[in-house]
Amino acid sequence: MFLENASKAGWIEVICGSMFSGKTEELIRRLKRAQFARQKVEIFKPKIDIRYSEEEVVSHDANAIRSTPVENSGNILLLTGDVDVVGIDEAQFFDANIVEVCQKLANNGIRVIVAGLDMDFLGKPFGPMPQLMAIAEYVSKVHAICVHCGNLAHHSHRLADNDRLVVLGEKDIYEPLCRHCFNQAKINESKKTEPEKKDLVFKN
Repeated sequence: MFLENASKAGWIEVICGSMFSGKTEELIRRLKRAQFARQKVEIFKPKIDIRYSEEEVVSHDANAIRSTPVENSGNILLLTGDVDVVGIDEAQFFDANIVEVCQKLANNGIRVIVAGLDMDFLGKPFGPMPQLMAIAEYVSKVHAICVHCGNLAHHSHRLADNDRLVVLGEKDIYEPLCRHCFNQAKINESKKTEPEKKDLVFKN
């Protein structure tokens, strides 16, 4: 996405996909390009995301860029002054108002780059991501590699037996799967007895 020299009209870009697909890596790449182009950049992430760093957006490959953790989407508007580009990571964890926040930023002539999971661990649309994808001018879907068969993966399969929607974790808790392997994993899980499930959680 080579938009650093585009006219200052304001727009929204969404980078989506499963875990381990390179979403944050691509977000950081675009933001660093904007910085190289001498544009003023502000980066935000939800305060709950402290897996790698409290104050940086960090990819699985350990690339990082300075960011501001915020409690809710409304804080983003309060913290964006004279900027050209706003980056937002892990958008699925934000409240529904993030959609309106991105609209306002873009309407004010700011390039908004958003990254997030498009589906949760159940394979359902995740939080505000569908709405963000609908209003965006540019949507990029990136893919991981299925750890079972090697095909393109777009599901984030949770290994731990936990029904909570938000469970932060990495490869110890999640694995990327293609559609077929994800469906097969769900079938296998439904066949397990409760003792087997508890043993699976213990082993993981």
